[in-house]
Amino acid sequence: MKRGSIGVAVPRPPFLAVWARNLRVWRRFAIPSLLGNFGEPLLYLLGLGYGLGRFISGMSEIPYLVYLASGILCATAMNTASYEGLYAAFTRMTRQDTYGAMLATPLRVEEVVAGEVAWCATKSLISGTTLFVVALFLGAVPPEPEILAALPVVFLIGLVFGALAMVVTSLAPSYDFFLYYFTIFITPMFMFSGVFYPIDTLPGWLRTGMQFLPLVHGVELVRPMLTGAMPREVPLHLGVLVLYLFGAYQVAVAQLRRRLLV
Repeated sequence: MKRGSIGVAVPRPPFLAVWARNLRVWRRFAIPSLLGNFGEPLLYLLGLGYGLGRFISGMSEIPYLVYLASGILCATAMNTASYEGLYAAFTRMTRQDTYGAMLATPLRVEEVVAGEVAWCATKSLISGTTLFVVALFLGAVPPEPEILAALPVVFLIGLVFGALAMVVTSLAPSYDFFLYYFTIFITPMFMFSGVFYPIDTLPGWLRTGMQFLPLVHGVELVRPMLTGAMPREVPLHLGVLVLYLFGAYQVAVAQLRRRLLV
């Protein structure tokens, strides 16, 4: 798309060059990065799963450790993609001027954003897979091949929250701006999207409001998959996630085009 034009932004295959660039940089710091992404959800799994799980025999007719593991898996995908699309992307855009260097090549803003979003989802998948293995080791998920179907959903969650994070990054004047996003959007979803308990226990107005947010739908898809069951209302949950991804990508491209090219 030419500068100043309007329409639906569609990335071209060269967005993979942006993704590959981020992968090469990440490989140099892979171990500390994995420890950082993996440590907190593991502590939640151990602390709440084994601690609180001793007093809760089950939730929604499944063991609480299994219930918690599926929620933490989705929350890990959300947090990993959000941090990558906020702090790391903002550093590349402002401090390192990586985007400026990319746009001096045939790459367009569409490819830069798509490459960043794909990389956010890849990091979510890496973190989610690592947690997945530990959950298997702890017996939090059954050792059945069917549960691997949850990993593409983890990748989709990473795409959604990577795109949303790029919208915030495109508007951010400084790192402090991201605190608003976490306080108003990420933290409430983490607490009220069914990660720790069923959203059916929430007041009606809050339960209705949470249905409009993406993490709820990711949890509704992943949790049954980790118990070997088939999720219900799959088109609805996938539709909400894809709609968030499409809308956030379009807004991020438009905002970054205005910020970087005008």
